[in-house]
Amino acid sequence: MKIIFILKSSLILLITIFFLNSCGKQVDATKYPPDPKERVKQNLEEGKGFRLSNKLKGLGKGGGDFEFASSNSLWRASLDIIDFMPLSTANYNGGIIVTDWYSDDVNSNESIKLTIRFLTNEIRSDAIDLKIFYKICKSENNCSVTEKKGNLVNEFKKEILKQAAIYEKTKKDKNFKPYKVLTPKEN
Repeated sequence: MKIIFILKSSLILLITIFFLNSCGKQVDATKYPPDPKERVKQNLEEGKGFRLSNKLKGLGKGGGDFEFASSNSLWRASLDIIDFMPLSTANYNGGIIVTDWYSDDVNSNESIKLTIRFLTNEIRSDAIDLKIFYKICKSENNCSVTEKKGNLVNEFKKEILKQAAIYEKTKKDKNFKPYKVLTPKEN
């Protein structure tokens, strides 16, 4: 009876260890200093840490910290880059921006429409899926719509990523707080 209990317990422990082993996120160890005090300092300076003094200041005030679309650098940059175009749909939770058909005064037969899908919040080249559609009308009811790929798509992506990187750097610089090590006073 005791042997069965030990075997069951060992089996449950092994299964638990197996499943918990894959819960971690892959990280590059070269980006983090080996000294724990330096890691704490780096995390707090980048705004990743927890400061008890900041939490105590907010006691009794209620509420909390909320992140809105304005805190996502890619979202803000996308809206800023396409601000000359009317929006048809902008859904932050769904991660999509769709513009309405846009035409300049020079050629009113041709219109352009953008669709931007956000695949991740990280600022990298595969973070957004951008599609451009052209509409060419020969008459009011005779229009053809085609998706265009190529240089213009890459230019829009480049501008959005460049602007998002600027916003992200500004946010990090604003959140930077030097880490001070407090040592106990000598008696």
